[in-house]
Amino acid sequence: MGIIQTKKLVFEYIRRDEEGNVEGITRAVDEVDLDVSQGQFIAILGHNGSGKSTLAKHINAILAPTEGTVWVDGMDTQDEEKVWDIRQRAGMVFQNPDNQIIGQVVEEDVGFGPENMGVPTKEIWERVEESLKAVGMYEFRKHSPNKLSGGQKQRVSIAGVIAMHPKCIILDEPTAMLDPNGRKEVIRAVRALNDVEEVTVVLITHYMEEIIYADKVFVMDRGHVEMEGTPREIFSQVEKLKSLRLDVPQVTLLAHELKRNGLNIPDGILTIKELTEALESLK
Repeated sequence: MGIIQTKKLVFEYIRRDEEGNVEGITRAVDEVDLDVSQGQFIAILGHNGSGKSTLAKHINAILAPTEGTVWVDGMDTQDEEKVWDIRQRAGMVFQNPDNQIIGQVVEEDVGFGPENMGVPTKEIWERVEESLKAVGMYEFRKHSPNKLSGGQKQRVSIAGVIAMHPKCIILDEPTAMLDPNGRKEVIRAVRALNDVEEVTVVLITHYMEEIIYADKVFVMDRGHVEMEGTPREIFSQVEKLKSLRLDVPQVTLLAHELKRNGLNIPDGILTIKELTEALESLK
């Protein structure tokens, strides 16, 4: 069993009227099977309303399944006695960093999680230092979070989760509120954690450029997993992605159009470098 596994996971939102009577039921996640190995970088894609964020909240035991099962590091998320342990194993980073930052000073904020866990003071400061260095924010440790940019705040949020030494980090659209530079900062930090620290990463996003370094991609639509494969396998299916109302990286789209117009270019081009090399090989 992997670090995260879901089996026929179903989650339904129930709408009720003022008297508590059921008005309607929306199936947000519909029989989803996932198996994520320790150390993998997994991306879950989908347009708004596809069910990807609802799925993410199950991995951190914020939501419990309507049907099916979710295991985190071998623990069933519906076992109430295990919820605290599960949240230590699988840390969550949300869209808006302001909702997660509570300290007046960066290093105090990052140390808040370990302190709640009862970690000894000396070890807390060691964890704070290593976490801030891991996301490139150590030089800002004495700053007020209010003075940071959006990308810097989000990296502090990630550091706060890392300081709890989770085996897995779930990032629920962590760059949705950031500008392009902020998005790059955050994704660079996440990739470094995965490469260097071997932390399992589950990235929920609708920005296609963010997933090209993932080991595996799941594409969701209406609660279902509609596509799964490596980034190259996913981006080789441009028309299918368009049908699911998803954008495609500009370089992938350009390569796709060049191929349609007769150039012998491979499917699933992911970077400008790959496209340049493909064009040069035609000479």
